[in-house]
Amino acid sequence: MQVESSAAELVRNAAALIFDVDGTLAETEELHRRAFNHAFARQGLDWHWDRAVYGDLLRVTGGKERIRAFHTRQWIAPPLSDAGIADLHGIKTAHYAELVATGCCPLRPGVTDLLAAAKARGQRLAIATTTSHGNIDALLSRALGARWAADFDAIVAGDDVRHKKPAPDVYLEVLARLKLMPSDCVAIEDSANGLIAAARANIPVLITRSMFFRDDDFSAARVVLDDLSELAAKQKTAKQPHAQ
Repeated sequence: MQVESSAAELVRNAAALIFDVDGTLAETEELHRRAFNHAFARQGLDWHWDRAVYGDLLRVTGGKERIRAFHTRQWIAPPLSDAGIADLHGIKTAHYAELVATGCCPLRPGVTDLLAAAKARGQRLAIATTTSHGNIDALLSRALGARWAADFDAIVAGDDVRHKKPAPDVYLEVLARLKLMPSDCVAIEDSANGLIAAARANIPVLITRSMFFRDDDFSAARVVLDDLSELAAKQKTAKQPHAQ
């Protein structure tokens, strides 16, 4: 319980909570994997990413970047054009939205309660992710309702910045939009790349372990939890000193 208490105090004292999306808010990566394979089949490519291959490719941040990295590793010439990669990724993104719309990917334990508790205390909420705005909306409109974005003061996606995680760009942009210091915030992440990105922006990090990144090195995180359920329970009655 000491770890959960430390996490609760860390979150309680923050003016803003900044959430990663994939793996953090929901276990979406398996749906992404299936959507990539669907796109490959649609385009007549003899590619199939099993969980081991996909887990390795997740070290590359960004869907289009993963396609490029995989193609390069196959030693296939000529290289895929940017337009070809964009077409593949567009098919993948559309199919991902179709999968999410079935309701098969709920938010992870404790996420909904933590969002509600933070909102009740007057804390600000933000998103810092490498995924696209379309993917964010597909997930959260299904999980939180069509007006979900109204609860977030800043939503920064991978295509909004020059460099994706582990670069700190998304977090620096969130800080600029919130007009807050790094020490006023807590980043909630699930991967080493996310941890590095937030740490490079000097934001303290709370890790919630996810399926594909459970064994990452999280030694630089302030707190590491299996999920947010116990933390969320501790937040419900806590008063947040930064509430306005």
